[in-house]
Amino acid sequence: MPHSFGYRARTRDMFKRAFKEHGAIKLSTYLITYRVGDIVDIKANAAQQKGMPHKYYHGRTGIVYNVTPHAVGVIVYKVVGNRYIEKRVNIRVEHIRHSKCRQEFLDRVKRNHGLHAEAKAKGERVTLKRIPAQPRGAYVVSTQDNLPQTMVPVRYETTI
Repeated sequence: MPHSFGYRARTRDMFKRAFKEHGAIKLSTYLITYRVGDIVDIKANAAQQKGMPHKYYHGRTGIVYNVTPHAVGVIVYKVVGNRYIEKRVNIRVEHIRHSKCRQEFLDRVKRNHGLHAEAKAKGERVTLKRIPAQPRGAYVVSTQDNLPQTMVPVRYETTI
């Protein structure tokens, strides 16, 4: 057979629906609100072929730049040669979801704001910078509980 380089070539596993998620698309997918500037993940849903992104964009993260009644315009950066090209892709809402890549950052901002407010009320200073994992502290192993043990093999005995 000739080699296929079609639009959906080599996507058998990529566009496959997840376990127990086959069938019609949930209505909650259509009720999610997207705004310009939101960070979204692109994951093609094989149940809806309209507005499906090219296989290159599957699994990519981009920023919403346009919102229409059924679709969303997303800016994705693509490596071409030695440069990044800004690609503007129009994708239906079935194929995108809000990204959780900023969630840890937003949680940290909220936590730091609370710690800063507490410290200011007490009149103290608090360090809010993240610190990398430090080496473990030194300790001495006591020899009273850990005496060396001499180990010898058990003598072979035949039972015949």
